[in-house]
Formats: sequence, structure tokens, C-alpha cells
Amino acid sequence: MSKVRGFRTKEGDVGSIFNDIYVVDGRRTPFGKYTGTLSTVSPTDLGIAASRAVLKAAGVKPTDVDQTYVANIGQASADSFFLPRHVALYSGVRQETPALLVQRICGSGIELIGGAAEQIGLGKSDLVLGCGTETMSRFPLVSFGARQGFQLGKPDYVDMLWAALDDTAAVPMGATADNLAKECQLKRDEVDSFAKRSQERYFAAAERGVYADEICAMENGVFEAEGLKARKVRLSGADRLDRDENPRQTTMEKLGKLPFVFSKEGPTTAGSASGIVDGAASVLIASQSYVTNNKIKPLGKVIGMASVGVRPDIMGIGPVPAIRGLLGQIGLKISEIDLFEINEAFGAQCLAVARTLGVDEALLNVNGGAIAIGHPLAASGTRLVMTCLKELRRRGKKYGVASACIGGGQGIAMVVEAC
Repeated sequence: MSKVRGFRTKEGDVGSIFNDIYVVDGRRTPFGKYTGTLSTVSPTDLGIAASRAVLKAAGVKPTDVDQTYVANIGQASADSFFLPRHVALYSGVRQETPALLVQRICGSGIELIGGAAEQIGLGKSDLVLGCGTETMSRFPLVSFGARQGFQLGKPDYVDMLWAALDDTAAVPMGATADNLAKECQLKRDEVDSFAKRSQERYFAAAERGVYADEICAMENGVFEAEGLKARKVRLSGADRLDRDENPRQTTMEKLGKLPFVFSKEGPTTAGSASGIVDGAASVLIASQSYVTNNKIKPLGKVIGMASVGVRPDIMGIGPVPAIRGLLGQIGLKISEIDLFEINEAFGAQCLAVARTLGVDEALLNVNGGAIAIGHPLAASGTRLVMTCLKELRRRGKKYGVASACIGGGQGIAMVVEAC
């Protein structure tokens, strides 16, 4: 039986179905709040930290890695052009193995896992290190025309953080959530209640120690690799961070006082939008032969992945056709999925997706989502897959879906099966 089968549908979905390809384990750094403790750490170093942590947790030798797939959106350090290669080398991967940068904006963290699975399915690798990393606090203020000079009194600079949140062909990302709320007739109190629940679920999960199985602490220190220059890591205002900084206790009263951000009608506010954060998440993807030969008990299988385009002005609906198309190819129904991890880019957006699909909200983002944890663009999808598989294992359940909307008007979905 083939290890990978590609597909495309008349509705526009493209994707792959996999056989016997595994997620071995996953780890992530804490997600630091905007201009917070991790804001001085480059995305390269965040990626190295998460990648070293997952290799250690899995008990896998870095020299076993055949390829490295890294996702990053905002080029937030001087070595951004070398980011995938540096993550690989400073994680102990052999110099002979190649590294690749993946970019599908908010879907990149899922895309890198699917891409790694395809490489394994094609027989090009047995073990792939995958990492999504982002230091959004360091997205630069840039001048694209500085080399050509400015008109007198008219310097031209762009805020690349805002540029990442604004589709210049349509509307800002938050406005797409308000558009969806209007189409789906979502009221402010519904959206605020969803945001409050995200925070509450996060703190309940943290109290149970759920995130201790995901998070690797970030510390001041030095990353070294043989034959390479040492990399110094310095946090802002602390020597160590071992928890997420964005989650916050809130009430409906507090949420109700926040002003609308993207339109006069709302309902999106700062309280019902994902946090701008810094962080990285890494996973190991492996073939059945690697898992068997090394006596590894993996987290689960990658069953399939699909991506699809949607209208840019309602980009947040992207998970709906992506999930429907993928489940159709696999032969599963929404009712057969045990857990859903759908990125909370915005409360209105995620709620619209859940209502449109008919998802039982008791099974959606059960440990809190990006409204609480934050949404480091390239890392979120990897976190979603990792979180989904770990929670499936804890619950003794089988199938999970990880999905995200994508700026510009796309959606991506992945189906996983716990081992």
C-alpha cells in the first residue's frame, strides 16, 4: 500500500492521505506576550530551544534526522535567511541533511507536518524534524525603498507586524471576523462568552498540569554546535520563563467594556481576538520502520491534510471547506471526530466555523485556544496538532482534527489518530 496519496476536488481542496506515518512527540516554548519576556529572543533561538526539547523528550538522536522543515512568517532577526538551517544545525542535526522553510501564513505549522509526512511517504526520509517559530514582538519597521532614496520630508516605512494582519487586497484580518459574525448572525455576548470560555479552559488545564507535558522552559544561556559560532540567548527582564504569558482571567463585564476594533458594529474586540505572542513549537515525524526499529511509542498517526481557498473578506471560514473536503476523502463524519483544535484567530471566526460545521463545542479547544494562549503565526498549527494528539491520548480517544484559517483567504486541516 502506498504511504501517500495526493488528491484534489472540484471544490478546490488539495491534499494528501497518509498510511503509517507518525508524530513521535512534540514540545513548545512558553508563548510570551507581546513585547514580553521572549521579545528579545530571535525566532531562530526559539526554534532551536523547542527542537532540542522535543529531541530530548522523545529520546531520539539528532543525527537520525533526515530533513528539517521549519515555518516562519516574520523575518525578525538578521539571520532569518538561514533560519531553517540554523535551527537544524544547532539542534544537533547532521550537516549533510537539508533544511527547508515553509510558508502558508497561519497554516504553516500544519503545512510543515504535512510536508514532512509527504517526504516520508515518498521514501525520501524516515525521520523529519518540524518546527514553527515566530517572534512577533520583533517584526521590523522597514523601508523597502531606502536604497533608492526618499523625497524630501517623505520617508517611507512599513510596520511589518501590522502588514501581517492586513490583507491589502481585501480587509484587515479582524474585519473578516466581523464579516463572518454578520453572515452567521453572531451576537457580541456569544462571542465574548466564547472568549471567556477559552481563558477559563486554559487555566483549568494548566491547573491539571496539562501544559507541563508541552512546554519547555526558556532560559538565559548559550546554544553551541561543533564548528559553529555560539549563540547567546537573553530574555527580557527575567532569567527563565516556564509558563505562557498571554492568558488572563476575565469576566463578561470586563469583556463587555472593551471597544470594537475593526468595525462600528463589531463584535471583535481585543478580548475576543488571539494574542500577539512570541514562541516556537517542534515535532518529530517518522516512518513506521523508524518507529518500529527504535521501539518508539508515538503520539499518533498523520491521517491526512488538505488546504483550500476561500473569499478573502471572510478568510476565517477557511477551516469549513478544508475539514469537509478532507473528511470526505478519508471517509469520516464530523460526528466521528473526538476532538477539534481549530485556531482561535478571532472568537467570532472560530465560533462561525464551529456552528457551520455542527461541531460539538464541548469537543472544541478543550484546553483553551489562541484567545488565551496566543497565535504565533508559524507556530500555531504545530501546537494545534501536538495539543490535539496529547489530549486524545489523555482521554483514550481516537480521531482529532487540527485546523486553521489563513490570511488572504485559505483554510487548512489535518486529521490525526492517537496511538
